[in-house]
Amino acid sequence: MIKPVRFLILIVCFSLSLAACTSDTDLNESAPAAVDTLRVMAYNIHHGEGMDEVLDLERIAALIREVDPDLVALQEVDSVVTRTKGVDQASELARLTGMDSRFGRFMAYQGGAYGMAVLSRLPLRSSNNYRLPDGDEPRTALAVEVELPGSKKRVRFIGIHFYRTEEERLAQAQRMEEYLASEEEMTTFLAGDFNSQPGTAVLQHLESSWTVVDKGHDHFTFPSYGPEREIDFFMYRAQGEVEIIHQEILNEPVMSDHQPLVMDVVIRNP
Repeated sequence: MIKPVRFLILIVCFSLSLAACTSDTDLNESAPAAVDTLRVMAYNIHHGEGMDEVLDLERIAALIREVDPDLVALQEVDSVVTRTKGVDQASELARLTGMDSRFGRFMAYQGGAYGMAVLSRLPLRSSNNYRLPDGDEPRTALAVEVELPGSKKRVRFIGIHFYRTEEERLAQAQRMEEYLASEEEMTTFLAGDFNSQPGTAVLQHLESSWTVVDKGHDHFTFPSYGPEREIDFFMYRAQGEVEIIHQEILNEPVMSDHQPLVMDVVIRNP
C-alpha cells in the first residue's frame, strides 16, 4: 500500500544519513551527503473521463491526495475545452490537491487547448514546454525544475506523451534529448505515456541513455481494465546516487483508460 511505504522511505532516508554521519572519515574533512526523497506519479487521465463515461476530476484528485506525491505527470489534459465544460483542468486539479501546476499545450482544441500537465508540491524554479516534431497531432515535452527540501539542489521532471506512429515517436524522443543536451546537467526523471512497448525502437533508443524503472512481473499499464500492454514508464538519469525504493502500478480500472504509476526514490547528493 502507498501510505506505509511513505513511512519506509523516511526510515531509509534516516538510515542513509546516519551511516554518512557515523563513518570513520573525519567529519571536518568530509561532510555527509544530503539525502532527499521523492514520490512521483504518472497518470494518463483521459481528460477526466472514466471508463464509465463519467467526467469527474474530483475522484482523480482524491486518488492523487491519497497517493500524496511530490510530483505528478498528467497526460491528456484539457484547458477550457467544450467537451470538458470549459474547465482549466490543470488549475482545477492543482486547487483540489493543494499543489502547483504547469500546463503544456499541444494544440488548440474545441475553443481551448489540449495537452498535458505537471503538478508539484515542491517549489517550482523553472518550466519549459519543448516543442517536439509533429505527428498526427502536435506534441511537446513539459519539463519543470524543482528544489529538493533537504539539499536545496534541483532536479528536473519531464512529462511526455509520445504519439502516434513508431517513426513519429522516435523522432519526438530524439528531439527531446537534443533539447536536454543544451540544458544544465542534473538528475532528471522522465514520466508518462510513451505509446511504445519494451523492445520497440523508441524504448531501445531511450535505454541507451536512460535507466528504465523495472515494474516487475505485473508490468502492464493499458488498458485500465484487463491491462495487456506496457506503454507507461518512469525513466531517469542520475547526477549522484539514485535508489528506487518502491514502484507500483495502482489497480484503478475506472477513472481512466490507463492505470497510474507511482515511484518512491531516494536521492543522495554528494
